[in-house]
Amino acid sequence: MSQDPAPSQQGLIHALRLDGQGAAKELDWEGVRQWQPEAGVLWLHLDYSDAHSQQWLAEESGLDELVAEALIAEDTRPRVTPIGDGLLISLRGANRNPGSEPEDMVALRLWIDGQRIITTRRRVLYSVRDLVEELHLGKGPVDCPDFLIELCDKLTSRVGDVVEQTEERMAELEEAVLDAESYDLRSQLSALRRQTIGLRKFLAPQREALLRLQLEKVSWLEERDRAHLREVGDHLIRNLEDLEAVRDRAVVTQEELVNRLSDQMNKRMYVLSIIAAIFLPLGFFTGLLGINVGGIPGAENPHAFALFIGILCAIVVLQLAAFRKLKWL
Repeated sequence: MSQDPAPSQQGLIHALRLDGQGAAKELDWEGVRQWQPEAGVLWLHLDYSDAHSQQWLAEESGLDELVAEALIAEDTRPRVTPIGDGLLISLRGANRNPGSEPEDMVALRLWIDGQRIITTRRRVLYSVRDLVEELHLGKGPVDCPDFLIELCDKLTSRVGDVVEQTEERMAELEEAVLDAESYDLRSQLSALRRQTIGLRKFLAPQREALLRLQLEKVSWLEERDRAHLREVGDHLIRNLEDLEAVRDRAVVTQEELVNRLSDQMNKRMYVLSIIAAIFLPLGFFTGLLGINVGGIPGAENPHAFALFIGILCAIVVLQLAAFRKLKWL
């Protein structure tokens, strides 16, 4: 897997000139400045948090001021904005970085105009790394439409992997609810629901962005390319439907768990109530005869304690018979 370049590149993660055959040549900042459109499609991948990248975008890129600002914006929602014959696109990818939550999706900002591709990010996005690796192997995109299709497809596939893992986790929790009744499962189900909500927060607008992308009239997108984008969009729609199904299953499972825990609690309270009802009269009689005053019946009779125990046992038997008749037992 390709690694990010050294810090000496000053915000330039990758600069690749596509050769039109699926491979690409790495460039440095000087090579970027000398690039001409006739040399082939140029792909720049920048760290927008780096000051040098921000300066280049604002002063040397030749981009419209609106585009340059959008490429370094902190908060973005998936969207597509046509500007001239180019497209300003914001997409989100599943966060597969170690120690990160998948629903904390990584933002990718993209400018593409048929001759040049500029992408910016702050956190590592593995879908982009996959594209770079394919270009190094000579199996990457050959032009701008192909790049856009490949990028959207890889982002959607990574999201599909996350959705599939979420479905598997949901199935495990459903089985756990049937096998055991644990308060710990409630927190796990709540966490799964939060994850699905977090994913859907960005995937729903991303679906709209892909639909919009198919309709934009730019000269370098052909009908064949739009058909491929429709397939990617359909894949994302299926992921969203699966995600919504997981969310609904989580709600139903959580309700079932709550009902089971409530029944469990009711059974325990029922047992305690029966025990309390049995010992209530017994406690009354033992408390009454245990007061330290004169005149307690049987105080001088050596058989009084045994007789009293017999009376208490008879009371318990009568109580149990009454409870059974009332169908409390």
